[in-house]
Amino acid sequence: MKLTEIETGSKVFVDSNIFIYHFTGASDECSNFLERCERGKLHATTTVSVVREVLHCLMIVEATRNDLVQPPDVADKLRKSPQTVKFLNEYFINTEKIQYMNIAIKPVLFDTIINSHVVRLSSGLMINDSIIVAGMKQERINLLATGNRSFEQVNEIQICTPQDIKLS
Repeated sequence: MKLTEIETGSKVFVDSNIFIYHFTGASDECSNFLERCERGKLHATTTVSVVREVLHCLMIVEATRNDLVQPPDVADKLRKSPQTVKFLNEYFINTEKIQYMNIAIKPVLFDTIINSHVVRLSSGLMINDSIIVAGMKQERINLLATGNRSFEQVNEIQICTPQDIKLS
């Protein structure tokens, strides 16, 4: 399903790449989707672990876009350069905005982590993605807004993807 086809009033889980595509200007569809969440047109949920992933990815993007660190291994290079990390701030300002988007930010319970193992065994998803699916089941949400096609392997959920990703 296309991200733009999510019906008003639907319950939807938001994956990290939707926020990242929005904050980096890579997708107008993601920005419009998040605006619908903010206006209360959708009942959106995410988790603290997704927000942590957004924070991390946006830090990497900011460091590379500002030519402070060059790929590959940007995170490792930043780890070895605390002075560079001290100059980064935009990633935090953007991630902080998530709390004002009318999206419920849920904790990841230990039971969710335990249940994610069953998801991995049945789908082959990696850990973070399997925790998302387990969290969705916990919250009784079957729509996932994501740009990650790996979730297509999971029969119990329906993914909703942006069609306009512009990666630079």
